[in-house]
Amino acid sequence: MAAQVADAASGVAPVDGGSEVGKLSFPAMLALVVGSMIGGGIFSLPQNIAAAASPGPMLIGWVITGIGMICLAMVYQKLAIRRPDLDNGIYAYAKAGFGDFAGFNSAWGYWLSALIGNVGYLVLLFSTIGKFVPALAGGNTIWAVLGASVLLWLTHAFVLAGIRTAAFVNTITTIAKIVPLVTFLVICAVAFDVGVFSEDFWGSSAGLGSIFSQTKNMMLVTVWVFIGIEGASIYSKRARKRSDVGKATIAGFLTVLVLLIGVNLLSMGIMRRAELAGLPDASMGDVLSAVVGPWGSIFVSVGVIISLLGALLAWILLCGETMQVPGEDGTMPRLFGRMNKHEAPAPALWITNAISQACLLLTVLWDGAYLVMATLAAALILVPYLLSAAFAFKLVITGETYGNDSTSRRVRDAVVTGVATLYGIWLLLAAGIDALMFAALLYLPGVAVFIWAKKEQKAKRIFKPYEIIILALLIAVSVIAIILIATGRLTLG
Repeated sequence: MAAQVADAASGVAPVDGGSEVGKLSFPAMLALVVGSMIGGGIFSLPQNIAAAASPGPMLIGWVITGIGMICLAMVYQKLAIRRPDLDNGIYAYAKAGFGDFAGFNSAWGYWLSALIGNVGYLVLLFSTIGKFVPALAGGNTIWAVLGASVLLWLTHAFVLAGIRTAAFVNTITTIAKIVPLVTFLVICAVAFDVGVFSEDFWGSSAGLGSIFSQTKNMMLVTVWVFIGIEGASIYSKRARKRSDVGKATIAGFLTVLVLLIGVNLLSMGIMRRAELAGLPDASMGDVLSAVVGPWGSIFVSVGVIISLLGALLAWILLCGETMQVPGEDGTMPRLFGRMNKHEAPAPALWITNAISQACLLLTVLWDGAYLVMATLAAALILVPYLLSAAFAFKLVITGETYGNDSTSRRVRDAVVTGVATLYGIWLLLAAGIDALMFAALLYLPGVAVFIWAKKEQKAKRIFKPYEIIILALLIAVSVIAIILIATGRLTLG
C-alpha cells in the first residue's frame, strides 16, 4: 500500500503488473473535461444570458463566476495532488471529508445530474435536427423521442466496447466541436458593434430587475455550462499520470471559460439584448446568421449536433465511472462495481441508460423539456461541488497533508478553498427553493440504495447520529415538496 501511495504522489498511477496499457493520456483527460463541459449550453448561451441580464450585470456575473469556478477547478487540482490515494474525486472527497452518507449522496446526486443532463442533450440534439426535419421539431415529439432512444442505446453499446476506445472518439469529437466555436468568435469579433453592446448597459429600461438580481440570474445560467469541470477527477484512477488530472482540469476550464465569455460578450455586440432574449434554443446560429446570412445557422447547427454527440458520449462515460468506483469499495451496492471483459462498468451503464430511457419518454409531456432537464441537472450537482470544496478547505484548517509546507502556501490554499466553498454555498442559495426541493425529492430514493449497500457490508450501524439528522431534514423537505406539487404550487416547467 505504501508503495502505491508513493507512486501516486510522484504523479504515476500504479497499474497492475506495472503496465500503463489501457490508461488515459493527458490529451484524453483534457478532452474529457472540455468534451463534457461543451455540450449544448454554449450554443444556447446568447439567448439564455440575454433573457437574464443586460451587458453590465452580465460582465459582473462573469467576473464573479470566473473567480468562483477557477477556485473550484483549483480545488480539484490541489486534491488530486494532496490526496492521490482517492479515486473518482467527486465522490471520494465527500466520503473522506464527511463520512459514508455524504460520499454516497455526492455520487448519487452527481450520477442523477449526469443522467438527466444526458436526456437534456438528447432533447436539444433532436430539436436542432428538427430545424431541417419538422417531425422532430422541439426535440420531444414521438419521432424525436424514438430517434433519441435509438441513439442512446447505440452510444451505450459503443461504451460497453471499452472506455479507452470511447475516450479516443471523444477526443476527436471535442476537436470537431471547437471548430465552429472559434469560427463564430472570429467572425463576430470583426462585426462587433460597440453601440449595440452598450445600449441600455445596466438594464434600467429592460424590466429585468436590479443589477444584483440580473447578476444572480445570469450566474445561475452559467452553472449548467460549467458542469463537467470535474471530468478529469472522475477518471483519476484511469489516468496515465496522476499529475495529469490537475493539469487537465485547469487547462480545460480556462479553454472553456474563454470560449463561453467570447460567445456571450460578442453576441451582445451583434444583436440587441431584447432580440437575443427572443431567440430559440441553439441561438448562436441565429446570431451568426445576422452577420453572414442563412448559412451561419446551418453551420452552427452542424456544430451543435457534433457537440451534443460528443457530450452525450462523454457523459455516459462519466455516469458509468461515477457509480463503478463507489460500487467497487462498497459505498454503492456491489452490482455497480462490476466490469465487463472490456473494463467497462456494464451494470452501472445498463441501469443508467434504462432510467435515461424512462426520462426520455416523459419529455413528451413537457413543453420546454430541455430547460427542465438543465435546471434539474444543475440543482443536483451543486451539493457534490460544495462537498468537494469544503473537503479541500477542511484539509487546510486541520493541516492534514500539509506537513512541513510553508505558511504562505497554506494561506494561499485557504483563500482558494474558502472562496470555492463560499461560492458553492452561494450557488445553493441562489438556485432557489423550488429547484432545491425537486433535487431533495430525487436524492431521497438514494437512501434505499444506501441501506442496500450497508446491508451487503453487514454494517452494525447504517446511519451515524449526525447522518440521521441529515436524513430527517431530507425527508422533511421532500414531504413539503410533495405537498406543494400536489397543490400545484411547485413546478419546474
